[in-house]
Amino acid sequence: MTRSSKALPNLLPMVLAALWFAACQLTPSPMPNTAKLSHDVYFALKDSSPEAAQKLVAECYSKLGGIDGVVFLAAGTRDAELTRDVNDRDYHVSLHVFFRDRAAHDTYQDAPAHLQFIEANKDNWTGVRVFDSILGQR
Repeated sequence: MTRSSKALPNLLPMVLAALWFAACQLTPSPMPNTAKLSHDVYFALKDSSPEAAQKLVAECYSKLGGIDGVVFLAAGTRDAELTRDVNDRDYHVSLHVFFRDRAAHDTYQDAPAHLQFIEANKDNWTGVRVFDSILGQR
């Protein structure tokens, strides 16, 4: 075996690490930079059981994610272990929808799927708080 062929196995981990790093740099972030408006909704539930909360989360994904103009959607439950003084704990499920622009947000509000989502789930809501934000340049 020549001296150069002995060095090749030692280079393999470095080459693989370099390829992995390059791939990570090229992987797009889950939320596109095209989002211009954020619509954050916090639901307080009458039945706040884990099953009811997960049902609402599933409804968010199945009913709302496909509405035209939505560039990213995420929904989940409040982390009960985060209890600092600054943590708002007056909700059970959060929904985060990012729109390509204000017009897409306005269309979403009247979209049949959004209205069906409200009608199907509102009886379990004791409160709904909405925070809409114009997103800054990234």
